[in-house]
Amino acid sequence: MSASLGIHRLQQVDRQIDHARAHLDNIRQTLENDTELRQALKELESAQLSHRHADHALKNAEAEVQAQKIKIEQAESNLYGGKVQNPKELQDLQKDILSLKKHFALLEERELESMIQTESAEINLQDAKTKIELMQARLGSEHKKLIEEQSALTSKLAELTEERAATLAPIENNMIQIYENLRQQKKGVAVAEVNDSACNACGASITTALQQNARSQKQLAHCPSCGRILYVN
Repeated sequence: MSASLGIHRLQQVDRQIDHARAHLDNIRQTLENDTELRQALKELESAQLSHRHADHALKNAEAEVQAQKIKIEQAESNLYGGKVQNPKELQDLQKDILSLKKHFALLEERELESMIQTESAEINLQDAKTKIELMQARLGSEHKKLIEEQSALTSKLAELTEERAATLAPIENNMIQIYENLRQQKKGVAVAEVNDSACNACGASITTALQQNARSQKQLAHCPSCGRILYVN
């Protein structure tokens, strides 16, 4: 067996490991950082706050209307109760009642506006709640699939780790070091196959003599252009 064959197999396993780890990272980020759900939760919080404010304003408006109604009833009771006989005082009471009723009408308008705003806030709040419920149901299904995939990938990664250890065993330490250094330098691709007398990583021509060296059992051959370890099938 050529020295490059073991290194080539090691790279195949490492690339599978890299792919599995990258996929696991993506799944983890999706599960932990769902932007769409966070935005929907913010909208729900805003709708809840608006509803509280509208409800509070409505209760205040209702209280003001009720208080004004009591004032009018008391003033009319004084006017028609017979206790006040002085014409000037009666005239003043009539003016007060008229003023109270005008303000009462204004308060009723405000109460109606508050009712409309509260109804609108209730609709918005219910829409936000429904949106969250639907999204959580959908994401629950999607997240379930992701969690299942995460579990499968974790198991696969454990198998690949064992396979890597077995692949490493027959390879000399100095060759492993060369491979690891090249992996860091060449973005994870330390070994290049030779196809049609060319390096498949950079396209450089590989002489027959260099291809023969790449089949050596004792040493590694490198591409004269990109420096990667050459593997000839």
